[in-house]
Amino acid sequence: MDDPAPQPIFLKDYRPPAFLIDTVHLDVALAPSAATVTARLALRRNPAAADDNGPLVLDGETLELKAVAIDGRALAPDEYNVTDETLSIAEVPAGSFELAITTVCNPEANKALSGLYRSGAIYCTQCEPEGFRRITYFLDRPDVLAVFTTRIEAAKADAPVLLANGNPVEAGDIAGTDRHYAVWHDPHPKPSYLFALVGGDLACVTDDFTTASGRPVDLRIYVEPGKGDRCAWAMESLKRAMRWDEERFGREYDLDVFMIVAVSDFNMGAMENKGLNVFNDKLVLARPDTATDGDYAAIEAVIAHEYFHNWSGNRVTCRDWFQLCLKEGLTVFRDQEFTADMRSAGVKRINDVRMLKTHQFPEDGGPLAHPVRPDSYIEINNFYTATVYEKGAELCRMIQTIVGRDGFRAGLDLYFERHDGDAATVEDFVAAMSDANDADLSAFMTWYEQAGTPELACSLSYDAGARLAEISVAQVTPPTPGQPKKAPLYVPLKMGLISQNGDDLPLRLEGGDEVRDGLLHVREREQVFRFVDVPSRPVASLLRTFSAPVKLTANLDDVTLAFLMAHDGDAFNRWQAGQSYATSVLIDMVGAIRGGGTPPDGLAFAKALGATLGDGGLDPAYRAEFLKLPSESDIAREISEDVDPDAVHAAGRRLRATVGEALHADLDRLYESSAPPEPYSPDAESAGRRALRNVAMGLMAATRAADDVARVARHYESATNMTDKMAALSVLTHIGGEARERAFHDFFETWREDHLVIDKWFALQAMAAKPETVDRVRELLSHPLFSLKTPNKVRALIGAFANLNPVAFNRSDGAGYDLVAEAGLEIDRFNPQIAARLFGAFKSWRMLEAERRSRAKATLEDVAGREGLSRDTYEIVSKTLGASG
Repeated sequence: MDDPAPQPIFLKDYRPPAFLIDTVHLDVALAPSAATVTARLALRRNPAAADDNGPLVLDGETLELKAVAIDGRALAPDEYNVTDETLSIAEVPAGSFELAITTVCNPEANKALSGLYRSGAIYCTQCEPEGFRRITYFLDRPDVLAVFTTRIEAAKADAPVLLANGNPVEAGDIAGTDRHYAVWHDPHPKPSYLFALVGGDLACVTDDFTTASGRPVDLRIYVEPGKGDRCAWAMESLKRAMRWDEERFGREYDLDVFMIVAVSDFNMGAMENKGLNVFNDKLVLARPDTATDGDYAAIEAVIAHEYFHNWSGNRVTCRDWFQLCLKEGLTVFRDQEFTADMRSAGVKRINDVRMLKTHQFPEDGGPLAHPVRPDSYIEINNFYTATVYEKGAELCRMIQTIVGRDGFRAGLDLYFERHDGDAATVEDFVAAMSDANDADLSAFMTWYEQAGTPELACSLSYDAGARLAEISVAQVTPPTPGQPKKAPLYVPLKMGLISQNGDDLPLRLEGGDEVRDGLLHVREREQVFRFVDVPSRPVASLLRTFSAPVKLTANLDDVTLAFLMAHDGDAFNRWQAGQSYATSVLIDMVGAIRGGGTPPDGLAFAKALGATLGDGGLDPAYRAEFLKLPSESDIAREISEDVDPDAVHAAGRRLRATVGEALHADLDRLYESSAPPEPYSPDAESAGRRALRNVAMGLMAATRAADDVARVARHYESATNMTDKMAALSVLTHIGGEARERAFHDFFETWREDHLVIDKWFALQAMAAKPETVDRVRELLSHPLFSLKTPNKVRALIGAFANLNPVAFNRSDGAGYDLVAEAGLEIDRFNPQIAARLFGAFKSWRMLEAERRSRAKATLEDVAGREGLSRDTYEIVSKTLGASG
């Protein structure tokens, strides 16, 4: 691109704001193409700022300025200066003063979905991270906290419901007009990114909650008319989350009303605006015939996540956007703990680690690597990443592992006590954890500051004469962009020693210290731990519960992995042993396929898998996870260079077929015996039974035998819920044939009027692991039910294709790359945030074999050279290419 390269913003350049805002009074007159906003701001200079004589500079974008006044005096045009991004006033009073600003914005034209926009006929806002500046001029940064009072008015026919943050104050008709108004007041200081406003024709589902201290709270979920019957699960989830947060962390809700609004046009999953959460409707609406078990679980988790932000994010917010992990990583950890308590803790841990390895490990190992707390960014929208969220949560989990569950609660209590109503830093959080537990966690800060996934190499030696077992640990973190040299990290390593009969042995270190909870504290690049009184050579179970976000190398052979699959007392490590065994077999298969040799048959692995399959004492959901083989992305990541996606896919198909054939009788029995009772329930036990049954069905169908494929077709036809229908379609989409076409046609005709369900139809077709899927996705881009301007549609079709279909996206002629690039460039014109996320699919292009690598690079270079790229897309593409600017 010929335009000047956007310049990064650095953490080291942080300065306190020159001014503070104590109160904000907003008056918003809604209209589709010209919403008028009058803001009255009570300002004063910040005594903590160095510059006490500089101008007042406010942020603002896409605004039409109508008037500016200070303490009631209108300013002349030569008393202020307006640019595309700021409003500057050189002379302001020395003490406190009121600034009144009137602006106009166009909600209808706002397709970036940031600021005030329209989702269908509903007015709504999205202000995180920097959307409030598209509503009015403001100090739009998280360390400026103010008390907001908001008056909204609109035509009653256009927006009969008017909502904002806080508690309702008054409402009424405006005499002599067809308009009405509502006033809301939030007594808790908050940054502008937590502001929210909604107006529209909305149905309301109500309930109530009584806090632990006896205070009543009015609960409301607002949805489009006719969709109220899909809100019951969301409401139940909210109430469970509120009670859990009181019991686990002592956090009560602090307003009279808590509201959720579901809209169909939203760039993210949901937003924790104080007292008025705005949600992507796919994370609120659920009914057995429209939502899968996965949808129900996601709704429960995200409802909880956004509610938990009321304390970890709202009452205590982040000082600057570099501290984003402080609210997001901590809140992800809290919602993970909630789900573990509501469902199966073991299965939840497996799912969280799978997510981390699939999304965050490649991020940490590629050109987009950044620390959990980044030290620079060009566009903050690009840092809502797996590193900030998922790895940030793992850092909280490690602290809890080190100080204990009660110690973590004490540290969090101290953190909230110290910083309630304030904007905090990572250092503040770690200090509270340290002080509450009298523990030195200073070394832990390296985790927040250093990018990359550490690699632990562990080995076991045993001296039978001395009855001494020795665990040697060496750690190294590979270089990442901008950080060629890495410091050693403080790694909490949970482990066990297992006897040959499968029992965990007592752990006592040389010198007499007992190893509490199997926890070793690894602080150096190389450490040796010696265990005494070990009666025979044990098997080491390392990194139990996945106690740290690291890559573990232990060089275990297949016999040892099979032993751990059958005997490891740690649920996570038992599952991981199966994954490691399968990965070893699959990598050997890939090598043989590429080299023209005979791939291993995988029968020994299938036999080891059968032992767990037949263990009826295990949770059905856990057994279902055990039966899921590593994904193609998992195998590509382990191979790490010169990857041929077609060979990886062929190996996966081969091993699935081997398992399906070798365990067919057991799988058939599971399929017949695992159906949960009717009617449908989304509870964990029923969902687990369905998951086990559907995985068994998929493995049997992997043989492509006619009877097994016919079973899948019957499964679709007889299904009484969306979970089972989607399970059948997910198998049929890869197989093809008449059964596939018939099922997909039926699904479309049944659900063509439901935009959320039809997104599943788009996604399943985009995920078909066939080269011709590129052409089908290109056709679907022109489908009348698809729109590039609807983020959910983009994620369903293009996102699923680019991120979940390695075969088609990486088609050898580069057609998949071209498709995603063309769509991304078109979207970049009006919604840079969504476009940049699409281009993130290229993050692992360097690991591909030469031909595909060359084509991916050429596509990225073409995009990087285009005129008028947004800051969002420029940053992702340039970093993915390895450009310096």
